[in-house]
Amino acid sequence: MARYRAANCRLCRREGAKLFLKGRRCFTDKCAFEKRGYAPGQHGHFVRRKISNYGIQLREKQKVRRTYGVLERQFRGYFEKAAREKGITGENLLQLLERRLDNIVYRLGFAPSRKAGRQLVSNGHLMVNGRNVDIPSYLVKVGDLIQVREGSRNLAVIHDSLKDAGRRPELSWLRLDKVKLQGEILQLPSREEIGMPFEEQLIVALYSK
Repeated sequence: MARYRAANCRLCRREGAKLFLKGRRCFTDKCAFEKRGYAPGQHGHFVRRKISNYGIQLREKQKVRRTYGVLERQFRGYFEKAAREKGITGENLLQLLERRLDNIVYRLGFAPSRKAGRQLVSNGHLMVNGRNVDIPSYLVKVGDLIQVREGSRNLAVIHDSLKDAGRRPELSWLRLDKVKLQGEILQLPSREEIGMPFEEQLIVALYSK
């Protein structure tokens, strides 16, 4: 599958918000968004023309899509699935994205970023309910147990990430056991627990046209 391979910091600058795509670097003074918060490109620091309502909705969709590392076709699939479920479509959409295994690995602290979490999953370092799972988009359920494989327990990236995990807020819908290197899904996250500064209703408006 195609993946974005250019500089991740350009995405934060383009969206005008910190998307925390670089792990530890995002919390230091090396963060490119802190140094150059304007859009990338030769003329990015100049005041741009007024954005239309469609442009605002599009930028919000791109912000969410890039945060979770999802391509357009896959993102549209998540939206359609969210629209079929009971409840508020925007919140359903964010819940689906939070349930991705690569995101759960990041949320538990096993990886410094979602991109790193995707790599850990793809390389076969994680198990779900005792079974090897190497699909980053795998959707976990309440009660699922996510474990680091026995042969991967000494990976430096995992232990270094767990040391830095204290910078992130604790999540009541996940339970982490640092000794056993495993986590459990206690419940689906509420909108408040997801905590990302998204305006998901703009995405719903965009796709509802």
